[in-house]
Amino acid sequence: MTIRLDLHVHSQRSADGCMSISEIVAQARKRGLQGIAVCDHDIAAETVPQYDDFLIIPGIEVSTDRGHVLGLFITEQISTNQMDEAVHSIHAQGGLAVIAHPFEHSQNIHRLDDVIEQFDGIEVWNGRADRKNKQANAMALELAKHWNKPVTAGSDAHISEEIGNGVVILEVDALHLESVRQAVLQGANQVQGKRGRSMCVAKSQLQKRRKTKAHASAYGKWALFAAKCFAEDCLTRKEKTHVIDCKTR
Repeated sequence: MTIRLDLHVHSQRSADGCMSISEIVAQARKRGLQGIAVCDHDIAAETVPQYDDFLIIPGIEVSTDRGHVLGLFITEQISTNQMDEAVHSIHAQGGLAVIAHPFEHSQNIHRLDDVIEQFDGIEVWNGRADRKNKQANAMALELAKHWNKPVTAGSDAHISEEIGNGVVILEVDALHLESVRQAVLQGANQVQGKRGRSMCVAKSQLQKRRKTKAHASAYGKWALFAAKCFAEDCLTRKEKTHVIDCKTR
């Protein structure tokens, strides 16, 4: 069977997350998805609800000394910020270690050459990554091609509007965790992606300030950031959906 998954979504457990699991599932279903991966910032998804017709993959997004790492199919906390150790901890749980948006903040194509063999995949489409580096997703795809790594995609959604902005299409025997895990390793059929609006980032950053009870000065800086995001959206044409046929790479 063919399924569509968003493999990078944040719930309200992230400091800047705005959605409950039930809200995520409802929106994902509206977008025609059969599953999502919950990857909150440095917080493992220890327990997730189960559905007959929708799959929630437990995961985490680890902030390491060399960038963000997605741990998929894991339920135990990762307590290190060292990339090598984080990947080891993910593998020790039987999970998959994926490089998240490797070029969102850097254009150095060789910065992970010494560790990339440890990874099980590369996120080649992230709905937020191209805001700062317009070629971030394209560079991630080239990295995956060069190292012949399986690819993943995710919206990096923090608010409901973003869900489905990054989708991986897989062939699986059944809609359960092990079948999907094997399908990710075998390689996706296709990746589909859409760049999210800048204001989505502004809204999630406002949520973070509220949750952390930020000082008034932080809200002033946020107002300037929100104005910049609004201007970016006004100047950007309606975003199309990008399609990457992975089997013909």
